[in-house]
This record gives sequence, C-alpha cells and structure tokens, in this order.
Amino acid sequence: MRAEIRVSGIVQGVGFRPFIYRLASYHELKGYVLNLGDAGVEVVVEGNRERINGFITDIEGKKPPLASIDSIDVKWKDGEAFKTFEILKSSNDMKSDVASIIPPDVGICDDCIREMNDPNNRRHDYFFTTCTNCGPRYTVINSLPYDRQNTAMDEFPMCDRCRAEYTEPADRRYHAQTIACKDCGPQVYLLDGQGNVLKAGKEAIWVAGELLMDKKIIAVKGNGGFHMACSAFYPDTIKRLRGALGRENKPFAIMADSIGTVTGIARLGEEEKEMINSHIKPIVVLRKKEEMKGVAPGLHNVGVMLPYTGLHIMLFHKCRHPLVMTSANMPGEPIIYGNGEAIKKLMGKVDYFLVYNRKIVHRCDDSVIRFIDGKPAFIRRSRGYVPAPVKLPFGTGNVIAFGAEMNVTSCILADGRAFLSPYIGDTGKYDTMRFLEEETRHLLELTNARPEMVAHDIHPQFSTTKMAMEFGEEFGTRVAGVQHHHAHIAGLMGEFGVNEMVGIAIDGVGYGGDGTVWGGEVLHCSFSDYKRVGHIEEQYMIGGDLATKYPLRMVAGILPLDGGLEKFFYANKGAFPHGGEEIAVMLRQAEERNGVKTTSCGRILDAVAALLGICIARTYEGEPAMKLESHAIGGKSERIKLEIEWNDVPVLSTLYLMQYIWENRGKNTKNLAFSAEEYLAKGLAEIAVEYAKNERAPVIGVSGGCAYNEHMVHTIKKEVESNGIRFLRNEKLPAGDGGISFGQALVANARMKER
Repeated sequence: MRAEIRVSGIVQGVGFRPFIYRLASYHELKGYVLNLGDAGVEVVVEGNRERINGFITDIEGKKPPLASIDSIDVKWKDGEAFKTFEILKSSNDMKSDVASIIPPDVGICDDCIREMNDPNNRRHDYFFTTCTNCGPRYTVINSLPYDRQNTAMDEFPMCDRCRAEYTEPADRRYHAQTIACKDCGPQVYLLDGQGNVLKAGKEAIWVAGELLMDKKIIAVKGNGGFHMACSAFYPDTIKRLRGALGRENKPFAIMADSIGTVTGIARLGEEEKEMINSHIKPIVVLRKKEEMKGVAPGLHNVGVMLPYTGLHIMLFHKCRHPLVMTSANMPGEPIIYGNGEAIKKLMGKVDYFLVYNRKIVHRCDDSVIRFIDGKPAFIRRSRGYVPAPVKLPFGTGNVIAFGAEMNVTSCILADGRAFLSPYIGDTGKYDTMRFLEEETRHLLELTNARPEMVAHDIHPQFSTTKMAMEFGEEFGTRVAGVQHHHAHIAGLMGEFGVNEMVGIAIDGVGYGGDGTVWGGEVLHCSFSDYKRVGHIEEQYMIGGDLATKYPLRMVAGILPLDGGLEKFFYANKGAFPHGGEEIAVMLRQAEERNGVKTTSCGRILDAVAALLGICIARTYEGEPAMKLESHAIGGKSERIKLEIEWNDVPVLSTLYLMQYIWENRGKNTKNLAFSAEEYLAKGLAEIAVEYAKNERAPVIGVSGGCAYNEHMVHTIKKEVESNGIRFLRNEKLPAGDGGISFGQALVANARMKER
C-alpha cells in the first residue's frame, strides 16, 4: 500500500525532513520525503496500511517543536516500489495553491550554547553556531525551496566534518541549512571607525566586549540588521549615542546576559519571564526596578531582551554590563543591514564595527512586546514572528494591504491566513518605501498568492496609497480605500473571529470619513462597513502637524485664552522654536479657530502632559502620552465628572477635562495625570456600553496606539465587563499602526466577497 502525502504549514527549515526520515524508519516504511517549491513537503510512504496510519498520526502528534502544520492531504494508491526511505533533492514544483511558508528566525538554542562554551567541542567560541532547531531563517533565504543553495549560506561550502553531520540522520544538524563551523562558515571581524580590520575570529568579539566596557560605541551586526551598542551603565556614552542617532529622548532597549541580570534591573512576572526566555527572544517591556540614566528617560518601563545569537553571547564573555542595543538607523530610515552601508552611514557616529562576512538577505528588526493584564500586547511584530501567519477562523481570498504612514507593515491575506511583513517603519523616505515594496514582493513569492484586491488607507496623500494604486494596476485588480479606524477595529475582529463589534479606536491621528482628523472614536463595525456612533469632542490642532510636535499648541486650540493662559505660554516659550514671536502667531490663530479639527485621543493626552509640565515638546512619536502614563503611576482618581453630550452621535467633552486640569494644576500632578486617563477611558467606555446595550451588540473592543496604555485599557475593560459585555483587545498583532494593514486586508476581503 502506498500513501502520497502533502504537508503544508511551517515545515521547511525546522528539521521536518529529518523528522519524517526517522519516523518512517520507526514505522518500518519505505519511500521518500522532499521539499517543494511552494514551501510544502511531499512524503511518499509504502508498507502496511496500519503502520502508515500510525505514521500519519505521528506526523501531527510528534512534529518538531518549531513546525506548524496547517494541513495533511493523503492520497492512497495500490502497489509498492521502494526498497529504502530517502531524503530526496528538493523540487521546484508548486503542488498546491495553499500557502506554506518558511519559519521565522529563531534564537540560539541551549544545545548550541553548550557547544560554544565547551572547550572540547569543535564549535567552541564559534560565533555562528546553529542547528536544525535555531538560527536565522527568514533573513537568509533568497527563494524556495528552503535549501542551502537558495540561502545566503550558499557562499560557504561545507567542510568534510560539517557535511558528515549534515548527511547523518541521527545528527542534530542533519539537513540544517545554516550549518557551519570556524573552518568553513562565516567569519567575524572587528573594524575601526574607518572600516579597517583590526581583529578577526573570537578575538574580534572579545576585544569588542572590552571596548564596550571602555565606554565605546560599536555597530554590531545581528541576524536581521545592525544594532548600535554601548554600556547601559555609562550615561555620557549613551548621550553620545543619542547625538549620533538624533534620538534625544527615545527609549533604548537593553540586552542583558541572563535572567538574573534582568531581575536586577526590572520587575519580571511569570508571563514576561516565559516570553523573554522563549526561542523568539523578543524585546519585552518591563517595569523598572532601578533607573539607568539616559536609557529610557521619564518612563516607568524599559525594553529588555536576552542574547539571541552566538555573537551576542560571546560579547558578554568580556562585557559585564547590560548593553544598550538599539536599531542602527537614522530617523525615518529602515534598519541598516549591509556591511558597506553600515560603514558609509555610521562612520563618525560609532567608534568600531563588529561585522561578519555573510549577507543578510532580508532585514528584520526586533519584535517588541508588552504585557497587559497578563496577556501580550505587540508593539512591534517582526523578528521571531515574521513570516509566520496569523490563522483566521474563516476563509479568505487573496488581498494585499499596505498600511498607513507610520509604523508600517504590509499584509498578504491568503487562504484564511494573514502574512505580515517585518516592521518597515515610517514611509517618508525613499529607502523605507523601497524596503516596503521589496518585502511585500518577497511575501507574495513565498506565499504564491495572486492578489485579487489591493487595500490602502483612505488618506489620498500617503505614499502607501500611491504604492497600492501601482500594485493594483500591475496585477490588474481592484483597489480599495479603508478608513483608518475601521481598519483598527476590523483587525481586532479578525484576531478573534468576531463578525460584529462596537469598537473603541483610540490613537494619534487618522483620516476620518468626513475629511477631518479622527482618533477618539466609537464605531459599530462589520468587516465590510462601519458606523460612527460616538467620539471625543472636536478640538483644533493649531499649526496642523506642528501640534503633534509641540503639544502646547493643542492646549491653545482647546482652552479659552483667558485666566492666565497667555502668561503660561510665555513662561514656557522655550518649548517653541521661535519663542515669543511664535507664541503671538499661535495665539492669534487660536483666537480665530484657525487649525485642523481633530477628535484624537492621543492629542488630548499630549495636551494634558504639556499642561502639567510633564512633556512640553515631543522628540519621538508618542512621547508626551507615554510620559503621562508613567507619571500617572501611583496616582489616585480625582473622580472628574463625565461630560457627555448625548446627541444622535454622543460626544465626550475634552474642553471640560482640560478646564479641570487647568484650574487644578496646583494639585498633585500624579493624581491629575491618572484622572485624565481615567476620564477619557471611562467616557468612551460609557458611550460604547450605552450603544451596545441599545443595539444588543455582544462585544466591545479597543484598538489603536493609545491601547498600549495599561491604565486606560484596564479602565475600559472594567466598565465593559461590569455591564456583562464581552471585552477584547489585540493579542496577536499590534494595536497600533503596525496592525493596520491586517485590518485593511480584512475589510477589502469582505467587500470583495459582497461583490
């Protein structure tokens, strides 16, 4: 009896073929296994039908830990022809329309770490030690199937000893495509600030570790791009790093050598500990235990990760400090990933370079996760997750979506799964748009998806809108504009398979359905459509986008210019680039109500932060609201009365809130910060609950960039659940604009089905 089996999912690059080989031997079956060009695996086995059935059962039940199986299709035939079981050379055949995918990059495993630390092992102190269970995947692949010749490792022919391991079924490195050793694999070098080689091999890494202890800044090449590294214990060096990157106050992530070090600097719950220790090794945002000057100024938390490559581990052999490890990119540009590019762009900004001679095929920034009420909240979903799909509880067509403008990712929707690109960033620069296009085309190739519709934000001036139009023309398919906040809520609905939701969409800005700027919305959503059923009061952004950078402009757009407000502005003239002259112009514009109307929750939080003196000038996205959240820690409620105009579309008054803050600014500012967050959260929740009750809507959810505020989310959740209504928030994808493309794709898919 013969069974022809086709397995789809994440089954290439995870030790699946060696697993099948061993499983077939155990069940005494003959035949073969091979990788297919669509990222699936073909298995043919011959033997007793009972044994074959046991074999098929074990494929799912005993699969390798990194494998994920979506489907196992079996065709039974008579006859037997094979005498042995073999792993055959991969095929370029595309035998299914069902999208399989290669796995994400995986952090170095414990077995490889032990070998690196063992003086008697031939991989002792070799920086690129990997095996079937760990190492880069997405960032090394050129094309499918996932074989060495289709990866960046093709430039490094295996030595005899590595080839012996690669071809030995009992070995952990059997068909491990990144297999290497110091004799045949990539080599590491320490370069001076001009790009000249100083050291090679293990000494390069050890000297780099010593230099970090000596207050130096080093550009360090990781699996998916360069980091800029320095000691987290040297404030002057951190200040120099900030100057080099143009990041005056933006929080830096830290890499610690061990969990013990992490617990010394931050509070670590069980969920956070499990995540930070996982094979993904993301940055996890933790509550600070002690302040490290200059690392995350003005915030109560800090992002921390553990080493995820052998190179990182070896750095800590000579460096005893936790390290600032921040992405090497200039503002608005993607992470640097080529050696030549790093030297060209970072010369004069770093003291040394620690590089290796293997190419990074696809750049991929670190993932960032925060836990709220014991569940993950993705701030950035990238390394360790991309390109693994989010599985949906319903079928879909094939859709591409391009996100909005900030924190962009693209999304390919295919066969009931969503494949998101790595974190791309902000689309104001040519290099970033090129990165977005490259990664979107790469995902299309990996998933073998032919787009039936292309989705984009309804803002007509976004670069992503233009790119969507170009893709639509290229593929000869329809293009759909999707309202920003509808996309936020649709993405949340897709995560949980909910067809209807009253959604609270809270963020900085998004182009509204009426042409104004939205950002504090209550929407009644299906996948294909939405109705605006409540929102925050419209206020004026004086100077338009300038109000996002200088939040005192928001204060001027909200509060009446009396009661000492003008005097307050002039007392803070240092927050305005042109001082008193700029204030005079701003006040005149405020008097004339000359500004951009917005209902943004983020802008109100910014205004409160400015009014309380917590942050009067923004130096990075979200800074005022983030610092307000940190300042509110330990605060108590002032129990500000909610002011809601219950019209056909209810409106939560923010003028009332700001007047309260202004009149009581001499009180405890922690209490005022806490109460402002509470007012907005409770007010939006009350509008949503009242509507949901009237319409008998079973679910209320919250999404958007402000949904990372733990206090606000907890307050909304409490109000919703106390009224017997189910509450949801994003857990698999970012609540912010990093998840917008997912929601856009789902909206476009629903409209496509309706047509």
